[in-house]
Amino acid sequence: MKDYGLYIVTDSKILDGRDFHECIEDALKGGAKTVQLREKYATGAEFLQKAIKLRTLTKKYNAMFIINDRVDIAMISNADGVHIGQSDIPVSYVKSIVGKERIVGVSVSNIEEAKIAKLNGADYIGVGAMFNTSTKLDAKSVSIETLKNIRKEIDIPIVAIGGLQLDNIDLLKKCDIQGYAVVSAILGNDDIESECDKWLCKIK
Repeated sequence: MKDYGLYIVTDSKILDGRDFHECIEDALKGGAKTVQLREKYATGAEFLQKAIKLRTLTKKYNAMFIINDRVDIAMISNADGVHIGQSDIPVSYVKSIVGKERIVGVSVSNIEEAKIAKLNGADYIGVGAMFNTSTKLDAKSVSIETLKNIRKEIDIPIVAIGGLQLDNIDLLKKCDIQGYAVVSAILGNDDIESECDKWLCKIK
């Protein structure tokens, strides 16, 4: 089963004025295996510019590059895949656009959504929010028990997201997941590279 490892989700606001690409490169230097470009307040042009630069960076560090929502920008930037939510274009349509060579991830918060995502062709699912999070206020909370039940029912990779911290990820390690999606807990640190190293030691 594909391993998504330490999965960094971008958010420029959390960087608080620091250079966007330098910060993401620090995460890649620190061992991030997947980067998802999710910039809620960027214009289309800004999003595309970031995507093209991140595609180069992720290739340099042999990391997967995922675009949030924007199927068009995923295609233009030659990203490895796209991640969509429950209110976005259905998975089957996205798959028909991006082709077999690109992966499609879907956000889910319960078993039913997970089953539908897999049935429609999702390559992986993002399950959350696992814990309280300030970066996605509309996220539904998911219990550890629900995560375990999703794992029993679904045989595609699972990436846990939402409020992950160094002091709570031990709860997830027994759930047989393939990725740990992190935003502020890493990008909010002054030394992103060192923080990634701490996470890698924890999730191994």
